[in-house]
Amino acid sequence: MQSTLKIKLSLFMFLQYFIWSSWYMTLGSYLGTLNFSGTEIGASYGAFAWGAILSPFIVGLIADRFFASEKIIAVLGIAGGLVMFYIPQLKTFGSVYPTLILYCTLYAPTLALGNSISMTHLADAKKDFPFVKIFSAVGWIAGGVVLSQLKGEQSALQYYLAGGTSMVFGLFALTLPHTPPRKKGQDVPLGEVLGLDALALLKKPTFAIFILCMFLICIPLYFYFVNMGTYLTQLKWADMAQKMTLAQVSDIVFLLLLPLMLKKLGYKKTTFLGILSWAVRYFMLSASAASSGTVLIFAAILLHGVCYDFLFIAGQLYVDSEASERTRGAAQGLIAIILWGFGSLVGTYLAGYFMDQHKLATPKGAVTHDWSAIWATPAWIAVTVLVVFVIFFREPQKAPAGA
Repeated sequence: MQSTLKIKLSLFMFLQYFIWSSWYMTLGSYLGTLNFSGTEIGASYGAFAWGAILSPFIVGLIADRFFASEKIIAVLGIAGGLVMFYIPQLKTFGSVYPTLILYCTLYAPTLALGNSISMTHLADAKKDFPFVKIFSAVGWIAGGVVLSQLKGEQSALQYYLAGGTSMVFGLFALTLPHTPPRKKGQDVPLGEVLGLDALALLKKPTFAIFILCMFLICIPLYFYFVNMGTYLTQLKWADMAQKMTLAQVSDIVFLLLLPLMLKKLGYKKTTFLGILSWAVRYFMLSASAASSGTVLIFAAILLHGVCYDFLFIAGQLYVDSEASERTRGAAQGLIAIILWGFGSLVGTYLAGYFMDQHKLATPKGAVTHDWSAIWATPAWIAVTVLVVFVIFFREPQKAPAGA
């Protein structure tokens, strides 16, 4: 019984991240064909932030009180697929942007709901969930590879691919175990939905510094997502979506190494390496723009595992270790809204803004921006965050949760 469940949950994670991968990294490349400005491209990436901000309301006020999780995912998946099919008909920022917000508001809740179903039904979630979750990275890799093989990075094909897969995803969700609403008939305080119960943790200076640094590092983080597709398009990289999935291969490797790193180094040194890696990554990309260094670009892509796992996954474990049993869920909800919601809004906007600020007066062939300057901007922001973190953050006394 558990074997069948693990297979279903693994396929669920695969489809969920296949959808995301098949359009997100190449959104900028496609919008560039519609002559969107850098600021408009950045804002379009920020649509996902609104999904992250609104998701707790859907999960906390609807899913947890009225409907079975698998049925809500089915409705969201099918509705999201229909929205994806509609996007290629839109050609202006004024029509694309609100539609992307609608889609992301439909998609984002499936992330939390899928995790909840897994945690509820796996007999040994602590042992088995990481194995199931690995298939999200596999799905992301597959989405990029398929999109490249279909030559769809700059075409509307990516939305039909994502939309069709979303339909399958929604129907497949109905095969998952029945997961009734946890708080049916109960009043759910708005503070609980938004994770406000965890605000008391911010009274701890070290915890507050950690959250501040996580918010600030989101600013340079989104330069990668917003600008990378446009950068590689201007460099005329073939099969760029496929090549960028090397980041997820790296993600899998370093995710497996994370428990060892936390045990040996603790939270501060592990997080230090994560923030440092973002700075190194952007300095590599800046140097690649000045020298057309393909090797440096591949190195920057492959650094993704350290950048993401040693910073954000380690950060989630740190928050979990600092919260009490009562506030643990609220703390994770709070950090999700701060990082993927408000942090994403600021980061995506500034990434698009600086793209516009460094547009060349005279293009150099297909290259229309000063990419060396664009990539140097988040590099120095990451260095600044690193200095703040090193000076003010103190290693917690508790043993790391990942140890």
